[in-house]
Amino acid sequence: MKLPNGYGSVSKLGGKRRKPFIVRKTLGYHINEETGKVAPDTITIGYTKTRAEGYQLLAEYNSSPYDLAASKMTFAQVYEEWSSKKFPTISQSGINGYIASYKSCEKLYDRVFKDLKLADLQMVIDECDKNYPTLKKIKVLFNQLYKFAIKNDICNKDYSSFVDIAQYKDRNPNKYDREKFTKDEIAKIWEMKDDKYYQIILMLLYNGLRISEFLSLKKENVHLDEQYFDVIDSKTENGIRKVPIADKMLPFYQSWYDSCPECEYLLHNEKGKGFKYDNYYRVYWTPLMEQLGIERTPHCTRHTTISMLSEAKVQETTIKKIVGHSGAMTLTEKVYTHLDMSILIDAINKTLEDIPIENETPKKTA
Repeated sequence: MKLPNGYGSVSKLGGKRRKPFIVRKTLGYHINEETGKVAPDTITIGYTKTRAEGYQLLAEYNSSPYDLAASKMTFAQVYEEWSSKKFPTISQSGINGYIASYKSCEKLYDRVFKDLKLADLQMVIDECDKNYPTLKKIKVLFNQLYKFAIKNDICNKDYSSFVDIAQYKDRNPNKYDREKFTKDEIAKIWEMKDDKYYQIILMLLYNGLRISEFLSLKKENVHLDEQYFDVIDSKTENGIRKVPIADKMLPFYQSWYDSCPECEYLLHNEKGKGFKYDNYYRVYWTPLMEQLGIERTPHCTRHTTISMLSEAKVQETTIKKIVGHSGAMTLTEKVYTHLDMSILIDAINKTLEDIPIENETPKKTA
């Protein structure tokens, strides 16, 4: 494709690359002191998977040129720049509020700010065990950061205004009934148990994991013979834990484990790659929920697990050990409570006592 002079170029690089096309633009020229010839002053705008994507990136840059260095800033770097200017102008209580909100965004720290999408911001809200006023403060932080980023040509689109916190308006972090799946909704999902993607939802309903914890679970941390798995990547210290696998869930875990021998992650897409939250939520979770006429977020499965454990008269300490409640453990519980895995398995099994399963896997015995 012949492009206008000064417009820029899209070229393919050699070798095996994930993004083989380089997008560049000439800003001027200089004399090469060694050769005496005129040489171009070029900048690299970015790299793309296809030539068409390269032309699109070039067109976007030409329509609205931006600071390339700024465009590579991470969420954490944008926060540091913004806070260095904002904090001197507000009270200490205001500063403390922003710092607390920022701590809830840990999953975004190392992400390039301009590459963030609405699903990334919504994930922070959906996975945050906070009440509505606290969620409002997090959204205010998003608003502030995007206002700063657009003003300084770090990005050109503000997703913060679309973040939905209204669904959590009545949230009380100590009450889960408002957000849990109903028995009828769970029954609908059980009817789809032969579909491997509905199996993910069932596993979430009976393990109490945050969706990010489950999507990042690697097979090396899954111990099917002992009937548990290790959570080694969590947003809280208490989140690092051993989670029991219920007897009736074990066939689903085994099926996913065996479905792709070369896969690193327990859960994976058709290409054998681990799920990213935004892709899983948009491509899998949402269509599955719409198919059954259910309006729930992935985080509602965690509330449901907690509620079912409580209804099954499982001790509070055991519930905390299974779901890894942030800040929920008392000092006595942390120091003196060492629950055997069999106790945790028995506890999670109680939530499934009313679910009849054909050919169910017998419980492992020592």
